[in-house]
Amino acid sequence: MSLVVRAISSQTHEDFIQSTNAHVSFLQLPQWGQVKVGWKPESIGWFRDSTLVGVALVLYRPVPKIPRRSLAYIPEGPIIDWQSPDLQSWLRPLISHVKSRGAFQVKIGPPVAVAQWNADTVKAAIAQGNSRECVSDLTPDRTFPDDSKVVPELQQQGWAQESSDGAGFGDVQPRFVFQVPLAGRSSKDILAGFNQQWRRNIRKAEKSGVVVRLGTRADLPAFHSVYVETAQRDGFTPRGLIYFERMWDALGKHLTLHVAEYEGHVAAATIMVTVNKHAWYSYGASTTADRDVRPSNALQWHMIQTASELGCDTYDLRGISNTLDPDNHLFGLINFKLGSGGYVQEYVGEWDFDIRKLWARAFAWYQKR
Repeated sequence: MSLVVRAISSQTHEDFIQSTNAHVSFLQLPQWGQVKVGWKPESIGWFRDSTLVGVALVLYRPVPKIPRRSLAYIPEGPIIDWQSPDLQSWLRPLISHVKSRGAFQVKIGPPVAVAQWNADTVKAAIAQGNSRECVSDLTPDRTFPDDSKVVPELQQQGWAQESSDGAGFGDVQPRFVFQVPLAGRSSKDILAGFNQQWRRNIRKAEKSGVVVRLGTRADLPAFHSVYVETAQRDGFTPRGLIYFERMWDALGKHLTLHVAEYEGHVAAATIMVTVNKHAWYSYGASTTADRDVRPSNALQWHMIQTASELGCDTYDLRGISNTLDPDNHLFGLINFKLGSGGYVQEYVGEWDFDIRKLWARAFAWYQKR
């Protein structure tokens, strides 16, 4: 039977994700659509006969003043059989569906891995001092042959890969992420996998009197205050408090707030999101004044332990740069996360299909403006 795509309820969407027990991005939860103001969310399902076999959260971004035309975006999805020998049978009905909703372009982020590099491999390359090298230049420690067929098939079907800058942050979602394996490892094993600096910082936080606890919704203003300080220090535009309140209200059981207190005040705080057996470090904030007592390392350790206790097999520190240049402003991301002893994982990135090419070009021009 051919595959048919149609709208489904949020509950059907959520039930399917839970029934798969697979690694599904939190960006594909139906609740995520409630967080993204300015986007119109829709849960859709792939049906073979009457059986639901795939789902996706589609976010529609209307063209200003022309709401009947929109960009359709499926972040880190859809959740379909990406190893299917006939991938076109999955993507063709998707294109038809979003076209019927007025989409001029659809953007997807296949949750398909390309390669992995162990922390030791990356650290060895950094030690050699070749600053022009990137992670992707190194020989991978693991590849995924079954998933490697996705790229040529997308190209053959007319999909275009999003261009990426040299640091690996050209896509809307990161192509390179850093993950820590948890399955089959005790807390002692995980701690032993950290580098000496991470272990030392965790001990220092404990000896200094840093206390880490799970937060409540009432702690969000304190988190946000430290987050705004972090944004000013690191030079990025902070989200408003209302954004994190929406996250809390929408994601419910999937979200936890972790608060590190020192001498009676919040020194650092982080947000973690879990879906099935995957946990993500989503947002983090820390004060400059308390940096010496290492609350950030204490928080990471607390989140990793929490994820392990919840039965997660992967702790995801999210995006890193592709660059190995110590002078690059993004180098600190990978250098910090390497201390957790995990691995770098590269995905196939984000892909666009132009349904109406003139509209797609005009919208791209508008975005650049």
